[in-house]
Amino acid sequence: MSRLTDLIAKAKAKDPQLGADLDREIKILSSRLPFGLNFERHSPEVVELPLRPIRKGDKVRVLPERGSTKQGDQRLWQVKAIHKAKKVADLELLGAADIETQTVALNDLVVIAEFRDTIWPGLVSTGKVQRSGDKPFHSVINGENYHVLKALTYTHRGKVDAIYIDPPYNTGAKDWKYNNDYVEGDDIYRHSKWLAMMERRLLVAKDLLNPTDSVLIVTIDEKEYLRLGLLLEQIFPEARIQMVSSQINPAVVAKANGFGRADEYLFFVMFGSAGPQRVALDREWVSAKGRTHTGSIRWDLLRRSGENAARHDSPGCFYPIYVSPSGPSVHSVGEALPDGDSSPEKIPGTIAVLPIRKDGSEGRWQWTPSTFRERLKQGRVKITGNVKKGFVVNILKDGEFAKVTGGEFKLTGYDKNGALEVESKELNTVLAIPGTQWRLSSHDATQYGSRLLANILVNRKFPFPKSLYAVEDALRFFVANKPEAIILDFFSGSGTTAHAVMRLNKQDGGRRQCISVTNNEVAASEQKQLREQGLRPGDPDWEKWGICDYITKPRVQAAITGKTPEGEPIKGGYKFTNEFPMSEGFEENAEFFTLTYEAEKSVSHNLAFARIAPLLWLRAGAKGKRIDKLPAEGWAVTDTYGLLSAVDQATPFIEAISHASDVRVAFIVTDDDRHFQSVTRRLPKGVEPVRLYESYLTNFSFTSGELTE
Repeated sequence: MSRLTDLIAKAKAKDPQLGADLDREIKILSSRLPFGLNFERHSPEVVELPLRPIRKGDKVRVLPERGSTKQGDQRLWQVKAIHKAKKVADLELLGAADIETQTVALNDLVVIAEFRDTIWPGLVSTGKVQRSGDKPFHSVINGENYHVLKALTYTHRGKVDAIYIDPPYNTGAKDWKYNNDYVEGDDIYRHSKWLAMMERRLLVAKDLLNPTDSVLIVTIDEKEYLRLGLLLEQIFPEARIQMVSSQINPAVVAKANGFGRADEYLFFVMFGSAGPQRVALDREWVSAKGRTHTGSIRWDLLRRSGENAARHDSPGCFYPIYVSPSGPSVHSVGEALPDGDSSPEKIPGTIAVLPIRKDGSEGRWQWTPSTFRERLKQGRVKITGNVKKGFVVNILKDGEFAKVTGGEFKLTGYDKNGALEVESKELNTVLAIPGTQWRLSSHDATQYGSRLLANILVNRKFPFPKSLYAVEDALRFFVANKPEAIILDFFSGSGTTAHAVMRLNKQDGGRRQCISVTNNEVAASEQKQLREQGLRPGDPDWEKWGICDYITKPRVQAAITGKTPEGEPIKGGYKFTNEFPMSEGFEENAEFFTLTYEAEKSVSHNLAFARIAPLLWLRAGAKGKRIDKLPAEGWAVTDTYGLLSAVDQATPFIEAISHASDVRVAFIVTDDDRHFQSVTRRLPKGVEPVRLYESYLTNFSFTSGELTE
């Protein structure tokens, strides 16, 4: 490496940028894993921003003429000057050996953002629906999901309880784009492009998840599940990962020269204390066969079996239990026998029972003598058998006993020997955690994905939507006990995750909120026709056919109102966990946003507040009213946060916050750290002080940039 270092130093002396680029690439190569998942990370992803105004210094592409279906010039140009009167811009080609310039009409340019560029994000509201006054709002954000994730690092860093994503499956059938080009089946870099795309987004998503208790759920099929599993292990080494197989098509999709496909896979990536919770499941989830879900309490043997079951593994658990044969019942409990002693003291009228295994060897009990005596008093011991065949000591383990104390099984009393008795019942549902093979009729993607969506968005098609109930079930195991959970889906597609969260709220009165992120990409099959009509991305007649405006937003709104986009009551009803007409809708709130790209100076000079305002509201919990304009009084306080834009008005601002019990954040606009600290010291306990715009600018300066190969 020393020779390379010398060469890079010489390159930097002649061409600093070339030297820096070479240094960057060498560092990436040297950091490659000696084993595991290695892949080309390619050039930085780029995204076209057709709605973004052209500014001096922007990177742009020149669009093909209207009516053309050709891809157009893919080279990147930099805007050197803008002539507003003539509506043209002077451009210089980037990365060229020789200087090349041209002047192009502003309407024929589109801004390009590379994913390593620093962005200054904002949001503009494009509508809302409200049916519940005090609940937090669900959010639907139209934007490139990588950039939206970056924006959420300011509003939700470490706050997200669950992420559910259904990324493109990389089928090669034009189901996703890399650098504005569809990735097709004959692309030799198809898999590495997919991995690079996923890695960039998952690394940002990692910053959003609560590290002490959260889950990431990723669905995938056989095309990429092996590579995805390795990628998840490399990005999240601290997490526990399980994969579940879920049947989504009972009819089975026939495959030439192969087995028919009926299932897909879910990776559950669990952080901190997160794990699936026992929830009420019907018999389709769990079998009544075996010993676990029989509708009766389960008694286990006190004698340990399996590993570490010999006497020498726990000498303190080799002791006699004296049984009165007339019961049979426990008469008394002896102490652990000394090593080498296998003959307990005899007590008249009793039989001493030792943990002797079936092969005659000495075993051990699961409880020590003191623990046994304590739990005997709780009714957790039952003796079965007889003198001829021998006596067996049965116990209720902690999990089964918790089912009694928790009310899952009703305690009816105690038998004559002191063992507790519970009411057995035929259970249509059981509290359980299922296995890793899910075969549920409710998870049928055709019946409860495509057909359900067709009832909501009549005559609007979306490819392969998830079963509403499949998403609902996957989330329930992790947020059933979190009524205020924040759920994120940054491949939100048809909006199924938001719909599922509303269903969960309906079932238990929860106030969970979902953030749905999607772009407004028009389906590949429709783009050619629109271009032939002279339309381009950014035109209103193009954008109205995009996935966000045509599918996601209308689906979320229709789910809440119970009415189709045409204003008709939605036909059909919800099934399974709770059944009611879809036309009833949900008592929920949702707001729709589009991501904007601000200029740093506009933000720092307080000129972009209208677009920054939704981010402040989201950071404070997306509840209640929003401060959309800079207050004339120099301060404002709303339901969950306050804004101080003139520090000389700190006294009335702090007084107002002191009388607002639900305020959780105070945003203070000042460039002077002394003024900020002065106001901070006077804030009520529990109110988080945030300095504007220092916190915003620092956040996005810090999170910008990435290594690429």
